[in-house]
Amino acid sequence: MAARLKLTDVSLNFGGISVLDDVSLEVESGTVFGLVGPNGAGKTSLFNCISGHYRPSSGSIRIDDIEALSVAPWRLAKAAGLARTFQHPALRRETSVLENVLLGAHSELPGGPISWAFRLPPTLRREREARAEALDLLERFGLGWAADLPADELSHGLHKGVELCRALMSHPGLLLLDEPAAGLSHSEVEAFIESVRSMREDFDLTIVIVEHHMGLISALTDKVVVLDHGRKLMEGTAAEAQSDQRVIEAYIGKEVTDDEPAGT
Repeated sequence: MAARLKLTDVSLNFGGISVLDDVSLEVESGTVFGLVGPNGAGKTSLFNCISGHYRPSSGSIRIDDIEALSVAPWRLAKAAGLARTFQHPALRRETSVLENVLLGAHSELPGGPISWAFRLPPTLRREREARAEALDLLERFGLGWAADLPADELSHGLHKGVELCRALMSHPGLLLLDEPAAGLSHSEVEAFIESVRSMREDFDLTIVIVEHHMGLISALTDKVVVLDHGRKLMEGTAAEAQSDQRVIEAYIGKEVTDDEPAGT
């Protein structure tokens, strides 16, 4: 079920350096929300706080009724329905595409170490179900042909698709996509836009995207927040952000284009 995300006064400091400064935002369930801003604005750092990779210096992060900061990062997928992708896909290159996707179901295997070690019936049954589900996802995203290939044999763009399938295997309510268009060709970006549109409805998802590609942001998002130097600069639609003088100045006086270079 699509989740609601609420950040209240989230700050992050590394030593004496302020990375995020009292960032607050709300993402309604079932929406697509964009985080944009120039390089070094703090977008990926904010993602890392939401997903538990960083612990904020102060503030609150709630996913539905769960305070995410009170949950161990490795339990967020199951406890709060959170999944994410990375700017540089974190795949096991030497293993097959199918095995990489199946890793996304690890939090849903029944039983515990004994059941897993002795291959008890509930574990075997869930493994069969997960395998069928993973193959269905790969087919959905045009990757069924690659299921048995080592991930290392696929292009960067296809790695993005594999990582997305892996994230969906955990049945998330909140999906974080970190620069999904980075390194993709124009046709791959167009295909990705269509994939996000369909999967929001089909999988009942709330989606938050960090991205520089404003064409993608304009096509997909219901609302965006613009960050600059760790602070929230403005909030509104993508069209409002692109015409906001503060945003234009944050991008060093340039108008935001569809092919801004990727960054954090």
